[in-house]
Amino acid sequence: MNALGWILFALPFALAVYTYALYPVILRLVASRADASPAKAGELPIVSVVIPAYNEEAQIRGAIEALIAQDYPPNRRQFLILSDASTDRTDEIVREYDSSGVELLRMPIRGGKTAAENASCGALRGEIIVNSDSSVRLHPRALRELVMAMADSRVGVASTRDVSVTADVHEANLAEAGYVGYEMKLRALETRAGGIIGASGSGYAIRTALHRIPIRHDLSRDFAAALTARAHGFRTVSVDSAICYVPRTTSLRAEYRRKVRTIARGIETLLSKRSLLDPTQYGSFSWKLLSHKVCRWLVPSLTVPGILGLVILAPTHRWAGMMLWLAALGIATAIAGATWPANRSMPRLLRTTTFAAAANIAVVHALLRVMFGHDDHLWEPTRRSPMLVQPPAS
Repeated sequence: MNALGWILFALPFALAVYTYALYPVILRLVASRADASPAKAGELPIVSVVIPAYNEEAQIRGAIEALIAQDYPPNRRQFLILSDASTDRTDEIVREYDSSGVELLRMPIRGGKTAAENASCGALRGEIIVNSDSSVRLHPRALRELVMAMADSRVGVASTRDVSVTADVHEANLAEAGYVGYEMKLRALETRAGGIIGASGSGYAIRTALHRIPIRHDLSRDFAAALTARAHGFRTVSVDSAICYVPRTTSLRAEYRRKVRTIARGIETLLSKRSLLDPTQYGSFSWKLLSHKVCRWLVPSLTVPGILGLVILAPTHRWAGMMLWLAALGIATAIAGATWPANRSMPRLLRTTTFAAAANIAVVHALLRVMFGHDDHLWEPTRRSPMLVQPPAS
């Protein structure tokens, strides 16, 4: 039984250490030897910026104002808002900016984000397409920085560097900022080591030829963009200077629901393009895909067997008993955080523990949804708090 206990505990522990500690270290070693010579930028190409929107009357005006403020020649940019059959004032607000060159394309029936993006391809005039979101705000130089990164003919997709922001320092989802920061540092290392394996849904640029390749309506286009680019011989990079400000969701419950939807779509997207997991064909890209995505999905799934291993080892190993107590404490604090009154400020330690637990449970929840099926394949936009002030300039 001891041998079984060791196996059950060691597998998730070793996988977690590799995924969150060793993988970044290996990336850093690989990145230090990579060729970082930048490509020379030529004439700025025509760019089409696409923002899908469904009932975004509270957000769409700010998103449009951020687009108009972009440091990019007005005669070389197209702004297209895709209304997914909105039933509020979204369309009316967009039409107010007709004189500023903002175009509205309304879907006759609601079909979801990816379906609307697929349907809009015929209306796009740009050599490069930039996909963004109505709830985020692009830095005034973000568009230019993304395009400059694509002066390198080897780059098929360029992604923003997301910065998590909020106007409420006491809100429950503060731990999201730390996670986003870690993710962006990891993407920077992956970029220096040859390229990232998924673009940010908040903002990314893609060559028009790649964008026009149809994506199934129930899949994640931002994740699929990087996979499609690699399948066609291109790299995907994260551009540190292309900043996108992302408001945090208003609560842990809302963030949990968002994560479940996002992870489930990500798993389904990877399953549809699973050939990219073949290292004999795609080399280091497959390794990154396994390390960054598959391993992250496996770690929470192996937590229960890991705890069972500790239960088996606890009678003969004191350290296993101590870890069981720590696990129990973590579960208790996570439950306390999940049931914390919405109108009361949550202590920082409780916020962090609850966020970590929710993030891992969301992975298991998403895996179960994919395994057993689910009906809600239609895109639901993440409802974030509107930015009451302009984000910082840098």
